[in-house]
Amino acid sequence: MTAGGPVVVIGAGLGGLSAAMRLAGAGREVTVVEAADVPGGCCGTATLGSHRFDTGPSVLTMPGVLADAFAAAGQDLERWLPLRRLDPYYRLTFHDGSRLDVVAGADAMTEQVRALCGPAEAGRYRRFRHLLGEMFEAEWGAFIDRDMTRLRALARPYALARLAALGGFRRLDGLVRRHLTDERLIRAHTFQALYVGLSPRRALGVYAVIAHMDTVGGVYFPREGGMHAVPRAMAAAAEKAGAVFRYGVRATRIETDGAGVVAVRLGTGERLAARHAVVACDLVRAHGRRDGDGLLPEEAADWRLRRPRFSPSCLVAHFALDRRPEGQAHHTLHFGREWETTFAALEAGGPQPDPSLLVTCPADGGPAVLSVLEPTANTRGGADWTTLTPRLVDRMVGRLAGLGYGDLSGAPRLVFDPPAWRRRGHAAGTPFALDARFTQTAWFRPSGAARRVPGLHFAGMYTAPGVGVPPVLISGRLAAERILESAP
Repeated sequence: MTAGGPVVVIGAGLGGLSAAMRLAGAGREVTVVEAADVPGGCCGTATLGSHRFDTGPSVLTMPGVLADAFAAAGQDLERWLPLRRLDPYYRLTFHDGSRLDVVAGADAMTEQVRALCGPAEAGRYRRFRHLLGEMFEAEWGAFIDRDMTRLRALARPYALARLAALGGFRRLDGLVRRHLTDERLIRAHTFQALYVGLSPRRALGVYAVIAHMDTVGGVYFPREGGMHAVPRAMAAAAEKAGAVFRYGVRATRIETDGAGVVAVRLGTGERLAARHAVVACDLVRAHGRRDGDGLLPEEAADWRLRRPRFSPSCLVAHFALDRRPEGQAHHTLHFGREWETTFAALEAGGPQPDPSLLVTCPADGGPAVLSVLEPTANTRGGADWTTLTPRLVDRMVGRLAGLGYGDLSGAPRLVFDPPAWRRRGHAAGTPFALDARFTQTAWFRPSGAARRVPGLHFAGMYTAPGVGVPPVLISGRLAAERILESAP
C-alpha cells in the first residue's frame, strides 16, 4: 500500500478527474468510481444517429489550469488534447440588428467597439478592460485559486481593500454602468452573471472577472471530439499515471470510524478500503435525507446546505443538421429586446418573456450540429414542464427561423429541460448548482472538507471556487493538495 493510504474519488467529472490526476501523479493509490459508463459528469455527451452533442460546457477558458492538471500527472496537455483558440471568441447580436465580435487583442477589440459604439465609448472600453485585468489580478491568487475551507482564508485585508477600491463589492450592473454607457456593451459585460445564477443587479462586481476570462483571456475548444474530449483525455492521463477507474458502478456509502474515512461501499456490494474519499458529485443528493440514507455519513453535514439557494436552469435543444451554416461563429449570443424583465421572470420562477439565446455551432470535424440554450427557472419554480417545454421549444424554433437559421421544425433533436437535468442527477433540475450570492461564495460555499470527518473531501461546482470549468478543475486540485499535505 502506498504512503498515506488509498484514495477513492467518487465521480469522474472534471473535479474528480482533476483530483485523481494529481493524486495518481504523486504516486497515491487512487480508484475512481463513476456511475456512468464514461467519464465526464456534467461535461457529458449524447448521440442522435451519427450526430454527437456536448451536453455540458461548450467552451474552455484559462487552458493553463487544465494544462497544470496534466503536468501534475506527468503529461503534456498538447499531446493529449490539442486545443484551438476560437476566432471570434463570441459573436454578440442585438435586437436592433447590430453585432459585436469579441476578438483577441486589446487593439483589435477596441476597434470592434469603436465601429459599433463610437470613439468615446471605445476609450471608455479600453479603460474598463484595464480595470477588469486589475480585478482579476486582485482576485485570482487571493480568493479564486486558494483553499477556502478555513475562515482565516478570507483574512486578506490588502486584497479585500484592493477589490473594494476597484468596485468589486458594488453590484455588477452598477459597476459596469459606471464605466460604460452603450447599452449593448453593458449587456456584453454583464450577461455572464447568469453563469453564477444571479441577475447583474444582484451579482457582486467581483464576478466581472468572468467577463475578463471570456473576453480577454480567450476561449478555446478541442480540435477534435468536442468538449467531451476533455474528460476523456483527463481520464486516460490519470490511468497512465496509475489511477484505476470503475465505470458503471455507484458508490452508496462512505464508511467512517472515530478516526475518519475507512471505506467506500459500492452498489455491487464491494467495500473499497480508503484513507481518503473525494466526493465530486451533486452534494445535495450525496447528503440524502435527514434519516441518513445518503452517500455521506450524518456527521459530514454542512450548515451551509441547510437552505441551499439554487441557480436557474436552462432549456437546451440540440439539432442535427445536414450541413454547418456558412459564416456561423462557434458561439453566437442573440440578445432579446427585453433585459430587466427577463431576469425578473427567472427569479419569479416563470419563463422569460424575451430570452437571450446562446447558439453553439462547433466546427470540430464531426457531423454538423446546432445547440441552443435558453435560461429557465429550475424545478423549484413550480412550472408544469409537460406543457411548458413543448411551448418553449416551439417558440425557440420560431425565433431561430427569424434569426436566419432556417426551418428547424423537422430537424432531429434532443431536448434537455429542467426535469431532464433532475433525472440526470442534478438537484433542483439545474446543471449550475448553487447560485453565487454572497452567502454562498468563498468560505460561505459548502466546504471542501468535512470538519468532523477526517479524510473526507469535496470537489466540483458545489464547493469553492464555484461553477465553471476552471473553478471546478481548481476544486479538484485543492482536494488533492489537502490529501497530499496530510500524508505522513
